[in-house]
Amino acid sequence: MKPTILLIDHPVGRRDDRASAQLQEMGYALEWCSPGRGDKLPPLSSGYAGVICYGGAESVNEAESKPYIREEIDWIGHWAEDGGRYFGICLGSQLLARALGGRVTRHEEGLHEIGYVKIEPTAASNGFLGRPMHVYHWHNEGFEVPASAELLASGPVFPNQAFRYRDKAYGIQFHPEVSRAVMLRWMQEAGHMLAEPGAQSSAEQLAGCARYDAEMAAWLRQFLIRWLA
Repeated sequence: MKPTILLIDHPVGRRDDRASAQLQEMGYALEWCSPGRGDKLPPLSSGYAGVICYGGAESVNEAESKPYIREEIDWIGHWAEDGGRYFGICLGSQLLARALGGRVTRHEEGLHEIGYVKIEPTAASNGFLGRPMHVYHWHNEGFEVPASAELLASGPVFPNQAFRYRDKAYGIQFHPEVSRAVMLRWMQEAGHMLAEPGAQSSAEQLAGCARYDAEMAAWLRQFLIRWLA
């Protein structure tokens, strides 16, 4: 039987991201769960090889008005505390940060981070990010690194870009799972956000994709291999 990865998403469209495609190519079975659509999170004892939690339009600060956000925070906290492999992307990283006691807030100057931005490894990176790299973003909130975690990468707009809890739980603020096709769909469906301060134009994003996407895709594959080893 193939080892199974649980994928927690907050969908607004198709499930055609790069991470799930790479995992299937690597021989993993996938199980999807969408708490916002009424799916129940599985028992913590389910034995998944790893859990990936994707981004979404929700905020961890909506936990009181959206009970499933509270449920995700609690579930993720228990999973990480129990030593489970966890990879949180954007909202997924913020859910982990909140579960571990960190705050999630908007930029103090009201900036958004949309488009390709250069991030740099920290001294604690230890192979997580081998060198500075331009990565794709789409968010207006950022996480505080929990006291029990290590900052792995930083950036010029939202300083906290990636963190590790113990040795198996990771949170990243950027979107290596986003392909050009997904990026085009986001720009079409949420194009109004490109007028926000800090957002790159569609032309700038497409130029960034042509220049940086291959490196970002390669980084994601190598990260998944190391994370699941």
